Amino acid sequence: MRPAECRRRGPTAAATVLALLLVLSGCSFNRPSGDAPSQAGEFTFVAPGGESRILYDPPESRGTVSELSGESLLDPGRTIGLADFPGQVVVLNVWGAWCGPCREEMPGLQLIHDQMRPEGVTLLGIDVRDSADAARDFMVDRAITYPSIYDNPGRSLLALRGFPRNTVPSTIVLDRQHRVAAVFLTALRVTELLPVVQRIAAEEPYSPGGSSSPASTAPPEAGPTSDSEGP
Repeated sequence: MRPAECRRRGPTAAATVLALLLVLSGCSFNRPSGDAPSQAGEFTFVAPGGESRILYDPPESRGTVSELSGESLLDPGRTIGLADFPGQVVVLNVWGAWCGPCREEMPGLQLIHDQMRPEGVTLLGIDVRDSADAARDFMVDRAITYPSIYDNPGRSLLALRGFPRNTVPSTIVLDRQHRVAAVFLTALRVTELLPVVQRIAAEEPYSPGGSSSPASTAPPEAGPTSDSEGP
């Protein structure tokens, strides 16, 4: 909530100033949400109006995701996570081999991974409610090469506070500072997702082996926007 959105009433100028100070104190410590990152920059998901396509702009309004990791599906015993992709745009995709829409969209996700990888973009799947063997066979049979976390109970998604873990498939696009830039609670076509990924990748230059500049500390000027017609 911004100060302009707080209600101010009072019969005199002094009372108005006092009331404003009290209200500002209350506005400064709101519970963090997807449309207003906390002072620590952490992300908490709140779906505005139940929309399934949510964009978080400007970049300063985005909340950061950290410590999202889990066991590699294709390389059992190895832990993979966001820390393996510093300075990269990471497209998280929640999926399961049992999920028909997931199977349909994965070739398109592979295409985006292959096309955008030189520009510092990676796909990172999160396989939930699944058999590891079935999911692994599915990826091998369909030549899906981007990494996936095997997370049967979906615990890794706790890093996305408030995110609906039962929504499968879903896709979350993180910018180069691993702030949530877009959320899609539905299956996607390449023509829907690719332009969003390209725009987010173009926000900051990619430095292989490096990291992006620190997040701005300026207060957010806007929250998430929803696009019911698709990106």
